[in-house]
Amino acid sequence: MSLTRLPLTDPGTPDLRSAFGYLVWIGRRQWRPLALGVTWGVLWMGAQAVVPAALGLGVQAAADGRERTVMLAAAGLLALGVVQAAAGVLRHRMAVLNWITASSRTQQLVVRRAAHLGTQLNAKVATGEVVAVTSSDVEKIGSAFDVLARFAGAVIAFVAVAVILVRSSALLGAVVLIGIPLLGLLVAPLLRPLEQRESAQRKQLGRATELAADTVAGLRVLRGIGGEELFLHRFQDASQEVRAAAVKVARVRSLLDALQVALPGTFIVAVVWIGARLVQAGTLSVGELVAFYGYSAFLLIPLRTFTETAEKWTKAYVAAGRVITVLRLERDDDATAAGRTATWTVPPGSAPLHDPASGLTIAAGRLTAVVCADQATADDVAARLGGLGPDGRAVTLGGVALGDVPRDELRAAVLVQDKDPVLLSGTLQELLDLPRSGRVGVQEAVEAASAYDVLDALVDSSPEVSDPLRARVTERGRSLSGGQRQRLALTRSLVVDPPVLVLDEPTSAVDAHTETQIAASLRNIRAGRTTVVLTASPLLLDQADEVALVLDGVVVAQGTHRDLLAREPRYRAVVTREEVSA
Repeated sequence: MSLTRLPLTDPGTPDLRSAFGYLVWIGRRQWRPLALGVTWGVLWMGAQAVVPAALGLGVQAAADGRERTVMLAAAGLLALGVVQAAAGVLRHRMAVLNWITASSRTQQLVVRRAAHLGTQLNAKVATGEVVAVTSSDVEKIGSAFDVLARFAGAVIAFVAVAVILVRSSALLGAVVLIGIPLLGLLVAPLLRPLEQRESAQRKQLGRATELAADTVAGLRVLRGIGGEELFLHRFQDASQEVRAAAVKVARVRSLLDALQVALPGTFIVAVVWIGARLVQAGTLSVGELVAFYGYSAFLLIPLRTFTETAEKWTKAYVAAGRVITVLRLERDDDATAAGRTATWTVPPGSAPLHDPASGLTIAAGRLTAVVCADQATADDVAARLGGLGPDGRAVTLGGVALGDVPRDELRAAVLVQDKDPVLLSGTLQELLDLPRSGRVGVQEAVEAASAYDVLDALVDSSPEVSDPLRARVTERGRSLSGGQRQRLALTRSLVVDPPVLVLDEPTSAVDAHTETQIAASLRNIRAGRTTVVLTASPLLLDQADEVALVLDGVVVAQGTHRDLLAREPRYRAVVTREEVSA
């Protein structure tokens, strides 16, 4: 595996039973680069472990006047340096590969799950939480696999040095072998509080990110109602909570860092003092003392590696818990998706669409408007007509229940444009690069949606681009007005040209003149196709072949717009805001 193969073709199906199980699953998926990294890590750390022995041998040979041995020791030190440098480079390369691969795998899984959830994502998890997972948690999981190669090398080196020390001096060997793990035990009690405070900080950061995302998304509205100061104070309060949580984490981490310096330093002083006494007693040679000092100093590297590994895996464990929380999310209709096997008995565009919950029937090939007394009811009707939610499964198209149709076939047959459509960042050409019938061209769709001025605005914002289709749309179309976003979304829906198109308030943010043009064009461009428009706009209603009035979730009247205006006071109350006498 190499970095050129990222992103992964298939990130796999993760183990979501526990955070630790998820981390183990990642390790199994990339065991080859992990094994290679461990190999280089053992060689790199092993070369360092032998250096004190060669150095002690050379010092003792110099003290004894054995010049040839001194030269051999020097040559050995040079060879060890070369091996250490080469193995270190290769180990670091594999560590980076493992880090990026683990991060990329997790990020792809989260993105895949977000795409699968679609519009249900926001209802199940906060936007800020998803942002924090993809920007922070994936990096922490990658860092855990970055340190694995060094950890394995540290373990092997520690065992090898332990054997050498015991064979050289039982006393000093015992001091070192008991003292080094004892230092680790003294540091270990800090890891649990660190995990708890890291988790608390992570929660606060998620809340602050969520608030920031919501504020940015509603910035235009906030400015209109003068609510900027209120949200600014709320974000400041959230930021202070994050700061306070970070300070608590820093207190534990600073104590941990201080102990990592103070305890090993004290330990080395003790080893040197004991060794010096042994030299004075004649039970230890000068060369062996130098080697013991070198081993004591070297063993601090494995000790710090053990501590770093524990710290990074603690963070990764917390991060993995957040990740699997997102990856466990399911669509409301996932439980029944596997059993969907029905197919259309007639082409979807030639079949009536029936909603048993409201009693609404949409005639095939016609433009039908649905008027609801409140927006919540309109949203529910639009969702059901798209087969969403438990009630949406019962909606039929040509007698076939939408809940029995495979999701891909259903989405190709019925397209629902939400009242607040999402525009992904990228060029306009990428925005419109969707499966389509081929019946409606881009220019026709732009004209029908009265969106030429939107294209001009995009070109003006990108002076280096002359072709409007190459102009870039910012994330969620934030640089555009609400009406411009609606018209781009309508253009996209018209280009797709599905057999059944459901539009929920497609012109609510558009001025009356533009809405008149869209209403007339929509009827023409969708001729022969089934189109449902949920709206209370007289301009759109006047173009509809049939209008249905829905009150309290049930169809109470049907007819043309003018017919209903003349005979139905409840219809006039919704459309013209006329007071209805009791």
